[in-house]
Amino acid sequence: MGPERRRERLPRAARVRHRKDYLAIQNGGRRVAGPNLLLFALSGGGRIGITVSRKVGGAVLRNRVKRWIRECYRRRRPDFPADLDLVVVARPGAASTSQAVVCKELASLARRLGARP
Repeated sequence: MGPERRRERLPRAARVRHRKDYLAIQNGGRRVAGPNLLLFALSGGGRIGITVSRKVGGAVLRNRVKRWIRECYRRRRPDFPADLDLVVVARPGAASTSQAVVCKELASLARRLGARP
């Protein structure tokens, strides 16, 4: 992986990485739902966590949906509030839509939470 690709990565500090953090955000945060995504938010450091269960599909589909969500957040990160930690849960319909639809829905859900996108 060349240096130009490394700069495009979502930094480790921008990701929710521990189970206790996921649970804290999901149990103590605000929640908004869409047809393909469920979004939880809790005040924090502007991180994102992504959950895609086996109900969405096989490993290839799950990884594809995670990449779509991560890429949308990475490209539009300045539009999301820096003071909210987000956990995105993909619903089974997410795999049968397109990346553009998933990204638009993520921005819409964040807006409903009071974010700026």
